[in-house]
Amino acid sequence: MSLGFRISGRIGKPVAEVFDAVVNPTKLSGYFTTIGGASAPLVAGTTVTWWKMVPVEVDEVTKDKRIVLRWDATDAKGKPAYKTRIEMNFEPLEDGGTFVTIAEEGWREGGVGLKKSYLNCEGWSQMLACMKAYLEFGINLRDGYYRSELRGEPANETNI
Repeated sequence: MSLGFRISGRIGKPVAEVFDAVVNPTKLSGYFTTIGGASAPLVAGTTVTWWKMVPVEVDEVTKDKRIVLRWDATDAKGKPAYKTRIEMNFEPLEDGGTFVTIAEEGWREGGVGLKKSYLNCEGWSQMLACMKAYLEFGINLRDGYYRSELRGEPANETNI
């Protein structure tokens, strides 16, 4: 059994706009990958870079519905050890909004995997909140959110 989590929330914008805010590197960089940006759009079969240092493998992109990504999980020394899987689903709501669900799974059992899954759960929860503020109100919540980002460094498990 591997460790994983699921978070979700409603964004008061149409599904096409919410989906585009994730696949479009300019928009993603406006609220999530704010330091270093996103290198390219999310296209199935490609690898993009977030924050100028994190390779993100794009496995699947189904327009306005689903995105599946993989990226490195690190060991206790911070070295890449294996991949976790991220699945984002976008559900249009009757009120014109979008229900977004983000799940990440694949950490190995044990203290290291548990700690790292909790950190990523925090990160995805923060991403979803930032996306809501950005799309609904034009606010970049990520700006100065972490101490490291006040120094111009992307947040990671050792500097937040």
